[in-house]
Parts: sequence; C-alpha cells; structure tokens
Amino acid sequence: MPVSMTVPDVPDDVAAELATRAARAGQPLQESLRGQLVALARRPSPDSLWDRVQHRVLITGSRLSGEAILEVRDADRR
Repeated sequence: MPVSMTVPDVPDDVAAELATRAARAGQPLQESLRGQLVALARRPSPDSLWDRVQHRVLITGSRLSGEAILEVRDADRR
C-alpha cells in the first residue's frame, strides 16, 4: 500500500530547484520526487555494494591493483 510522506524544513532554494527540474521534465513535482525516491531505493546501499564487491573478490580470487585497472581503462581510451 502506498505511503504518503512529508519532508519538513526543505530550504526554499532546494524546493525551487526541484520544482524547476520537474517542470523541465514535464512532470509534477510529486511525480518527479516519487521517481527519484524509487530510483534511490533500488540502488544498493554503500554497505551492500561493498559486501558484494568483497564477496566477488573472494569467489574469483581477483587481485588487480588500482593502477592495473586504470591502465586497462586508459588503454581503451587511446
């Protein structure tokens, strides 16, 4: 069942910016915020993401250094 939420004390400039972004997207403010909240909730939390990374490293045994990763990434951009 959907739940209504109220967010108190939103600064005026923040509310105005969010309303402007919603209008530019052709959406009512509430619809825009609902979509952003749904997208936020679907993304893994930082802790959950870190747990997944650690699990993958344990399973695959991958031990690439940050330098090696950046080297491969940059080679693809040349």
